[in-house]
Amino acid sequence: MTNILMIEDDAEYAELLGNFLAKYNLNLKNYQDPYLGLSAGIDKYELLILDLSLPGMDGLEVCKEVASKYDIPIIISSARSDLSDKITGLQLGADDYLPKPYDPQEMLARITSLLRRYKKIHKEKEPRFKLMLSPSQEDILLDGVVLDLTPAEFVVTKLLIQNRNATVSKEQILYNSKVFEYGSDGSLAVILNRIRKKLGSEISIKTVRGVGYRLIS
Repeated sequence: MTNILMIEDDAEYAELLGNFLAKYNLNLKNYQDPYLGLSAGIDKYELLILDLSLPGMDGLEVCKEVASKYDIPIIISSARSDLSDKITGLQLGADDYLPKPYDPQEMLARITSLLRRYKKIHKEKEPRFKLMLSPSQEDILLDGVVLDLTPAEFVVTKLLIQNRNATVSKEQILYNSKVFEYGSDGSLAVILNRIRKKLGSEISIKTVRGVGYRLIS
């Protein structure tokens, strides 16, 4: 379910759109008061539909505040036909402008297009590591190839990946790894040496003396 925030003082208009979008697995939550909308936890939503003629606060001010604080696509939906409003809204950070009245099908198309574009951008921004967990988290990949690891090696490597570039204590590894008997430092050292050999020279597991281990990537 995709959550969409709407700030629109016409409750009936918002309800009609919400009922339509629900058919497409889009959950619309509307706030008639812009101040309530701004305090609704915007980061919980994937997209904002924003009216301009709002009580107590102009929609362009809402647009400016949201765009400056959150990475969320914004569609301005307004009956105001002034070209300057459209230009200003887009300059302030809105991604699209759909004048009222509009067909819900067109709004759906705009929403789908924007969400697809944002997901693509965020996917491209995701860091790509040589060593990583598979999407199912059931395998560990090195340069896209599944590593052949024993259960103990897998558990330790997975924990290091999940805490990449941070030091993981011996106690933390032993506590979270049921394949070890708690306190078996010698066994852990052997496991780590085997992991290092399988990772090769390009991936480093650094020993932080007296503290634990850190995966450097």
